[in-house]
Amino acid sequence: MRENFLIVADKAKDYLLKETKVNQITEKIYQHVCQLDPDQKEFQQAVYTFLLSMDKIVDELPEVTYHKVIERMVEPERVIIFRVPWIDDEGQLQINRGFRVQQSSALGPYKGGLRLHPSVNLSIMKFLAFEQVFKNSLTGLPMGGGKGGSDFNPKGKSDAEVMRFCQSFMSELFRHIGPDTDVPAGDIGVGAREVGFLFGQYKRLTNSFTGVLTGKGQSFGGSLIRPEATGYGLVYISNEILKGEGKTLEGKTCLVSGSGNVAQYTVEKLNSFGAKVVTLSDSSGMIYDEEGITAEKLEYVKQLKNVKRGRIREYSEKYKGATYIPRSGNGANPLWDIKADYAFPCATQNEINLEDANNLVKNGIKLIGEGANMPCVAEAEKLFLEKGVLLAPAKAANAGGVAVSGLEMSQNSMRLKWTREEVDSKLQGIMKGIYDNISAAADKYSEHNNFVDGANIAGFLKVADAMIAQGYV
Repeated sequence: MRENFLIVADKAKDYLLKETKVNQITEKIYQHVCQLDPDQKEFQQAVYTFLLSMDKIVDELPEVTYHKVIERMVEPERVIIFRVPWIDDEGQLQINRGFRVQQSSALGPYKGGLRLHPSVNLSIMKFLAFEQVFKNSLTGLPMGGGKGGSDFNPKGKSDAEVMRFCQSFMSELFRHIGPDTDVPAGDIGVGAREVGFLFGQYKRLTNSFTGVLTGKGQSFGGSLIRPEATGYGLVYISNEILKGEGKTLEGKTCLVSGSGNVAQYTVEKLNSFGAKVVTLSDSSGMIYDEEGITAEKLEYVKQLKNVKRGRIREYSEKYKGATYIPRSGNGANPLWDIKADYAFPCATQNEINLEDANNLVKNGIKLIGEGANMPCVAEAEKLFLEKGVLLAPAKAANAGGVAVSGLEMSQNSMRLKWTREEVDSKLQGIMKGIYDNISAAADKYSEHNNFVDGANIAGFLKVADAMIAQGYV
């Protein structure tokens, strides 16, 4: 890891309590969260950044209603933890741990992805579920928030091993989900293959064919544009933000981290807007291609990562003009120390630390579009806002994926299938609506272009009103 997350989270905690003017109400809530779950650093960070925005409005809210709602929001409605036994190709029994955090059903069925990665733990699941509540709220679709997954690592596993794991995982999860209860989807480590295995096992166990999972294949109820949706949505909302400032994507140099689904389709859509993307990365290192990652080169990346499941260094072996830089451990990431116009972190949480943020500012970055969930540490976000860098926060910027998941749920319910053009048009409308909402909330409650506050406040108010109407549950 480039930086020990526990150190990052402890810095964030100290920053909240010592360097920021914090309302006593939100400080009390934050301290209570830390007391209840002292080791859940990722979850603490997510709550902390949310509460910084709540500071802007908490004194104006009726204490007997909204203050109590904030206390309830940071506590999941339900957490399910279970063991996942499966047999590997050598005939050996393996055990992993499974999770499903059902954070909020105020606006609709729990909705959020499943992540398969060795780093998965309860803290990460809770942070992702907490973020998902507000992200789903911003789409305007009737979806609550949840998240799940396992510490199983699909990398290096055969299709048969992945299938046996997914079937065992679903053999427990199926009793906790349903099309009107909880609708999981994919996330890191869960693509079309895994969703197919999970859906097949759910169908066997329940004897029903329903829209209980999104991100399904085209042959069994999936929506067109779903694989592209998170990356496309990120570019759509970033373009709206830039248009609001009289700027454009055309002709601009962009940095993109990651090389999975979100990164791939971010590059694809940036190319269509006339931008030039010069970087991609994975857990082993990064590539820098000064000439730009063209459509042809991107197609190679898709085959490399989605079919061969190879490493990004192979890109530099095929395209000799590209440079490969291996990951070097802690400290600054060289990917964020390249002169460019806009940056799109699409890899994982806390990939941009304070040193990275300083390098981005130094090199003239004018916009950060968060494709990953919480990719910037708290101090980095603060620096961007102070320096006038436009920041599209993850709650809003990467909501395209769950937005099209919601559209997939609608198509499944109606037994219809919309065209690519129909889904893409609806996605663009949703992302434009999100921009309008967070921009209006920023202008009303915080300051112009503070989209972090805008997203947190707009998302909170919608969920809070629904909770109050339902009796605070």
